[in-house]
Amino acid sequence: MYKASPPLKDLGLLNPSRAAFFMCDMQEKFRPAMIHFDEIVSVAKKMVEVSKVMSIPLVVTEQYPRGLGKTVPDIDISKALIVVSKTRFSMLVPDVERLLHSLCDGILESVVLFGIETHICVEQTAIELLSRNLKVHIIADACTSRNNADRLLALDRLRQIGCFVTTSETVIFKILQDKDNPKFAEIRHLVKEPSPYTGLFPGSYAKM
Repeated sequence: MYKASPPLKDLGLLNPSRAAFFMCDMQEKFRPAMIHFDEIVSVAKKMVEVSKVMSIPLVVTEQYPRGLGKTVPDIDISKALIVVSKTRFSMLVPDVERLLHSLCDGILESVVLFGIETHICVEQTAIELLSRNLKVHIIADACTSRNNADRLLALDRLRQIGCFVTTSETVIFKILQDKDNPKFAEIRHLVKEPSPYTGLFPGSYAKM
């Protein structure tokens, strides 16, 4: 008698119609303190553009903006679904919690998460999203901290607890799925040049 195979473990597929982008606290006052800040901003800007072109909901938070300033002007968040001020480290403040139930017509499966700081707000947000049975994709080249050890150890922890720690380009191509995607022409310029070096791995192209 035929016996169905057990379900495969989650391999990190990303359905764009069931996904949302969460950008955490990419604020101006952090600029002097964060390592590779300008490069991280350029990758975050690219992901925000992808969310706009692909009509993927974008959720933005700002940590205590009265003291830490607004989101960097380099990134256009005018099309964000919501921009929330917070003092809590996790992005899942009440306004965002309420929104979770309506994203993607109530069938949200995955959150693509990036921002500042990797080991604090990003990590705590990821833990709370996982606890709500959501898949979490961390864009490593769009996350940073003041200290690279904190950042890299956090990325290891995030992988251990079940996040898909990945890169911006991987996420973009997972969302496109096909060269014949009607949005490919609008996205192509965003992946024409490699992403900048952001200190994730040593290499010949690293800034010395």
